[in-house]
Amino acid sequence: MKLRILDDSLRLRLPRGDVERLRATGRIEAAIHFGPGPQQRLVYAIAVDPQGQRMRATLTGTDVVVHIPQSVAHAWADGEEISLSADQSLGDGRTLSLLVEKDFKCVVTRPGEDGYDGYDNPNTSC
Repeated sequence: MKLRILDDSLRLRLPRGDVERLRATGRIEAAIHFGPGPQQRLVYAIAVDPQGQRMRATLTGTDVVVHIPQSVAHAWADGEEISLSADQSLGDGRTLSLLVEKDFKCVVTRPGEDGYDGYDNPNTSC
C-alpha cells in the first residue's frame, strides 16, 4: 500500500493483493519506521467498518486509519470502480480529503518493481 499526504489530503493506493486481503480480512496496514521503538513509526491502515455510514479517517497515537463502510468496501473490491473518495469536516472550516485507489502497474517498469502486483494499466504511458 502506498501513502501520499499533501496538506489536508490523504491518498492510499492499493495493489491487487492488498485489495484482496482487505476484502478477506477487513483490515490492511503498513508502517514507516523512523527509529527502533514502536513510538517511532507511523502506521497507516484501511479498515472495513460493518456499522459505518461514511468513509472517514482517524488518528490515534501514531496510527492513521481510513474506515470504509463494509458495503462500499466490498462493492469496490469486487467491482471495476477504481477509487473511493470522501471529504471529512475537521471544524474551523477545514476539510480532510480522502482518496483510496486501486494502484496500476506503471507502463514502464521501474527498478525494484518487477513483480509488483498492481492492476493492469489502461494507459499506454505513465
